[in-house]
Amino acid sequence: MARSKAHGLGAVLVRGFGILLILLGLPLIIGGGWLIALGGSPYYVLAGLGLVISGAMLARLKASGAWVYIGVFAATFLWALWEVGLNGWALVPRLVAPAVLLVGVILSLPVLTPERGRRLALIGGGGFVVLTAVFSLIVGQANRASAPDAVQGAALANAAGETAGADWPAYGGTHGAQRFSALTQINRDNVGQLERAWTFRTGDLPEEKWGAETTPLKVGDTLYLCSARNVLIALDAGTGQQRWRYDPQVSDDWIPYTAACRGVAYYETASAATAQPAAGGVPTSTPARTPATPAPVAACAARIIEGTLDGRLIAVDARNGRPCADFGVDGAVDIKTGMGDVIPGMVSITSAPTIVRDVIVTGHQVLDGQYRQAPSGVIKGFDARTGELRWAWDMARPDIAGLPPEGQTYTRGTPNMWTTATGDDQLGLVYLPMGNSAADYYSSQRSALENQYATSLVALDINTGRPAWSFQTVHMDVWDYDLGSQATLIDYPSAGGVTPAILLPSKQGDLYILDRRTGRPLTGVQERPVPQGGVEAAQRSKTQPFSLFHTLAKKRLTERDMWGMSPIDQMVCRIGFRQAAYDGPYTPPTADRRWIQYPGYNGGSDWGGVAVDPRRGWIIANYNDMPNFNRLVPRAVADKAGWFPRGDPREKKGPAAEGAGDPQQGVPYAIDVNAGWRMGSTGMLCKQPPYGGLRAIDIRTGRTVWDRPFGTARKNGPFGIPSMLPIDIGTPNNGGAAVTAGGLIFIAAATDDLIRAVDIETGKTVWQDVLPAGGQANPIIYEQNGRQYLVIMAGGHHFMETPNGDYVIAYALPERR
Repeated sequence: MARSKAHGLGAVLVRGFGILLILLGLPLIIGGGWLIALGGSPYYVLAGLGLVISGAMLARLKASGAWVYIGVFAATFLWALWEVGLNGWALVPRLVAPAVLLVGVILSLPVLTPERGRRLALIGGGGFVVLTAVFSLIVGQANRASAPDAVQGAALANAAGETAGADWPAYGGTHGAQRFSALTQINRDNVGQLERAWTFRTGDLPEEKWGAETTPLKVGDTLYLCSARNVLIALDAGTGQQRWRYDPQVSDDWIPYTAACRGVAYYETASAATAQPAAGGVPTSTPARTPATPAPVAACAARIIEGTLDGRLIAVDARNGRPCADFGVDGAVDIKTGMGDVIPGMVSITSAPTIVRDVIVTGHQVLDGQYRQAPSGVIKGFDARTGELRWAWDMARPDIAGLPPEGQTYTRGTPNMWTTATGDDQLGLVYLPMGNSAADYYSSQRSALENQYATSLVALDINTGRPAWSFQTVHMDVWDYDLGSQATLIDYPSAGGVTPAILLPSKQGDLYILDRRTGRPLTGVQERPVPQGGVEAAQRSKTQPFSLFHTLAKKRLTERDMWGMSPIDQMVCRIGFRQAAYDGPYTPPTADRRWIQYPGYNGGSDWGGVAVDPRRGWIIANYNDMPNFNRLVPRAVADKAGWFPRGDPREKKGPAAEGAGDPQQGVPYAIDVNAGWRMGSTGMLCKQPPYGGLRAIDIRTGRTVWDRPFGTARKNGPFGIPSMLPIDIGTPNNGGAAVTAGGLIFIAAATDDLIRAVDIETGKTVWQDVLPAGGQANPIIYEQNGRQYLVIMAGGHHFMETPNGDYVIAYALPERR
């Protein structure tokens, strides 16, 4: 009787399982037919038919249904290997869900064939275990760091930039922005002993647009930093105890896309630096030295300079945080002067100012995607002591050297520099990574001078503010490929000797090495034909520059690169791929259908920049590897959807991804960006992993030393549910690395909320710690009282979907008792 009841229940379950197979097979048939009509793979129709036939038979308790499914799985297995080989991540959507269904089929065998079903189930179960083990090995192999070339590093001459040691006196470690520390107390042998030395909380936690991105400075015995909304804070470098704080009272109305303050600048007047150059003016041929102590007596002889979200430069006394009375008005200068009317949030300074020869150089962020006639991207230079305007560079009005004439404004809508500049005191040049004109995705209304300087590295003479040279990385940019990374000063070895050079990363992945005196490329740059057409076919450049030195970009996407949790959502992404416009890099924007931009606007390289180990002659670059799925939206359609710009009373409030419904008022089209090309149902990305990487590159040859996926899947998963899997899937990442002479790379940046130490020789993680919030910031390294510290700001990031926080965390080796 009991056996009969069990058999009856088993029969019900098998019938239900058969119906499930039918329900899964039907969308595969329908969607697969659509995919075939678009020129895609026929697999999904065939697999769907197999599932429906198998399910119908199982629903009638016919054993042949199990054998049909086993045949479907075997064919699927062979097809998957034929299509993607042993690529572990590519096999996931092709085999994991079918393998789970195979388990159901195996478990149904005792019901379908009682006399031999149990034996078959045991055999099938064993085979499934073996298959699972093999698949795990394949995925594990895909996660390992690759080392295609055996490259032996050798030291570069380092006249290009001073080396950070006990201090970290500038945003990039030094004014050369190499993000390299000569400290060796923490090394590959003992890094596993790192522990938290202290934690400080800023108390500044924006509710929606969080993303502090802060990199502190360390000068003398003090850390200087800014919070998400520009509160200036000084901490004891050894204990993390607050020494002072100053709140410039920035209203939340001025928060642009993100409440970010990436860093501050340290400056000493001549009276404070009697034995050495000012920290803001260290000759690039000399080592960086800790400013003289004790601190000078004169008020504001040493000062902290900050740019704010409401477009002010603030100068406070480094000793006590009091505003410098001799700087501007009560310690502040408004950079918006001369811009005309500015809607709150449209102009903000989110990056650290750069100081060259006593001149503060600052750009500013102009909120993307709002108005074609947005505020000007004018670059200004201010006297670091008085705050007086030294010069202004309005690229479209070269006749204006200071404030515009009465009744006029700086040219509206011009490209801006929202990231951090790099300075060379010896040459008297400041290097500006420029962004794009307002209305990023439409170019017909731009002037010739905008087209000349947009998405370019521009070198300005620090004395006059006039361009010395420029180098453009994208012609007629309509992809939001603005230069987000701070450029790095290096000395480049060549046949004629060492050349003072500048290393320029880009969002499209290309790395360029230029003579920083002239802008002449020191490595090959090739103009290649690129796709044409789109809504402004006559505007598109026939060619674009490609670096022959090195690129972080991967090969062009194909239908086979589409991904998902299962064959069904992978099929949906394959349909999207076939429907979209995509002809490779620089596919022009379209309005009649989506177009694929790969890589997307997050890079390649973004604001975290790259690090350089001058002793090995290696570049350390973390990067993103994701497409965007975009569409230009006609004005009438955008208005109907309620896409109105900042300051318009009809503007929709609330967080959204950058570009996801940006109005671009003043041009015929709004823009809708699906950043990362995420599926609306699961939130997963349509491109297969990895989505981010970490790479070491030899500067002399441009060859890859090693490359690895960067970021684990522990905080990622479908429907926003963390998987907690410690698998190196390679995640999106924002923020950069710091490298030490101890043979270590320290980096957070990824969406897994980990900070890690990576062995620079192998690319392997040798230590990590879980952060209380997202680590989207650049770490720093310094020494205090004979103890080496690693410090990171864990502030999270709303766009990266990492937890909000206000933590400044210091790590060190255990103190010796």
